[in-house]
Amino acid sequence: MTQQRLLLTVPEAARALAISRSKLYELIGSGVLRSVRIDGSRRVPVEALNSYVSSLYSPAESKEVAA
Repeated sequence: MTQQRLLLTVPEAARALAISRSKLYELIGSGVLRSVRIDGSRRVPVEALNSYVSSLYSPAESKEVAA
C-alpha cells in the first residue's frame, strides 16, 4: 500500500506549483501559503497547496468550472 505524503519540502512544493523556490518563500512569508517548521526544516502541507490553488479561482470562474 502506497501512502500519500502529507508534507513536501520547499523545492517539491515549488515544483508542484510550477513556481520558483523564492516565489514560494515569498508566499510563505506573506502568510498566503501555510507551512510548518520541523526542527530546522521548512515543510509545506499538501493540504495548504490545495487550499492556495483553490483560493486563486474567482467566484465567477468556479461557477463556470462547475457548469
